[in-house]
Amino acid sequence: MGDSDTYTVQRWTTVQAPPGRLFEQVEDFHRWPSWSPWEDLDPAMQRTYGGAEKGVGATYAWSGNRKAGQGRMEITDADDPTRVVVALDFLKPFKSSSVTTFTFAPEGDGTRVTWTMAGPRTLGLKIMGIFTSMDKLVGKDFEKGLARLKTLAEQGS
Repeated sequence: MGDSDTYTVQRWTTVQAPPGRLFEQVEDFHRWPSWSPWEDLDPAMQRTYGGAEKGVGATYAWSGNRKAGQGRMEITDADDPTRVVVALDFLKPFKSSSVTTFTFAPEGDGTRVTWTMAGPRTLGLKIMGIFTSMDKLVGKDFEKGLARLKTLAEQGS
């Protein structure tokens, strides 16, 4: 598969907190509203939690305004405290599936958090790709989310 068939977006930050504290925030969808960069796109967004309470099998579906769109996430893998893998399916504004991986690696007296999203470049994305890359589209959001996650974890809440 050539580069043009898939995309990868990756951002990372270093947090002064143990890996476990970050893992807790990410493996529990109920905690995402306090750090996810997309939660404030639509104050009236509808959220539905399902499956396991947290960790593998936990699901989170959302439906919101045009900006928030509609989609579903499911945790497919979780290695406490090093990694959480999420299957992400967008239904609106366009259909796409991707795999999102969070890794937590000790670094100095803190943790390096890496947020990666990879998926196929669908026709819809290719059409949009004429104007913008996936990295431009969500990279800034990842940075915002990581900054919020960092603040949250460093407060130790």
